Amino acid sequence: MANVLVTGGTGFIGSRVCTALHEQGDTVHVLSRNPSRAQSKLKSARAVYGWNPETEKLPSEAISDMASVIHLAGETIAGRWNAEKKQRIRDSRILSTRNLVESFAAADTKPDVLVCASAIGYYGDSGDERFTEVSPAGTDFLAEVCQEWESEAQKAIALGIRVVMVRIGLVLGLGGGLLTQVLPPFKMGVGGILGSGRQWMSWVHVDDVVGIVLHVLENSEIRGPLNATAPTPVRNTEFTKTLGAVLRRPTLLPVPTFGLKLMMGEFADFVVLSQNVVPEKTEVSGYEFRYPTLESALRNLL
Repeated sequence: MANVLVTGGTGFIGSRVCTALHEQGDTVHVLSRNPSRAQSKLKSARAVYGWNPETEKLPSEAISDMASVIHLAGETIAGRWNAEKKQRIRDSRILSTRNLVESFAAADTKPDVLVCASAIGYYGDSGDERFTEVSPAGTDFLAEVCQEWESEAQKAIALGIRVVMVRIGLVLGLGGGLLTQVLPPFKMGVGGILGSGRQWMSWVHVDDVVGIVLHVLENSEIRGPLNATAPTPVRNTEFTKTLGAVLRRPTLLPVPTFGLKLMMGEFADFVVLSQNVVPEKTEVSGYEFRYPTLESALRNLL
């Protein structure tokens, strides 16, 4: 049993992480902008502390005697991008992580490990090249955000804290993630490939994201970046075909790139990004995926 502090605990992934920690006997503490809402939503949390991640250091009582900190807070990247949205995406990750680590530095007792969310956006567009945890960073907006985000987290290493950056792929689950975006048109029978359909999609079941986070806490030799993606990325054409087959719906209506740009603006560039990312280091560390294939993941969820 350990004391674990979680940011972003009411989110799609965070709420599941809190439940899993509680079920294995850990004592869960949560940081939230809205403590009363978080307390009512998270029955697994022993305590909830108020925190504005972009502007505040952590309350001292929140850090005291915490063995682990799991940092999952961040503005969703979904939606039409404009200058204001992009600034929120950046600040919610970089400033929150900076405030977190500076709070550790000022604390009398420090956690043993910081597990900081990151994203496979770190790598940029891979084309057909396969990326692993040692591949270089990309140069687009999300890649730059991820590099700064991880750089802030790594400052905790100088404090004697083990740091792991979990680079999360396209998360499949109910109530959030990728399926929230794509299910409605597919259920209506008007789903289809996006853009050329040749772009790689590095997906992952939400239960495996939670499993990887817990795996990191339990294995003290894991450090640095870790890809949270299933071992079998697929092209968009295969994703579309598999989702249509599981739902028993046609997938005849492609959505051209220019149509995506009309609907989503700059975010469309991310939607058609090709990312062939595999969890090489994750599997070497001993993690066994519960849902290694797309069909197994979708059939479990749908």
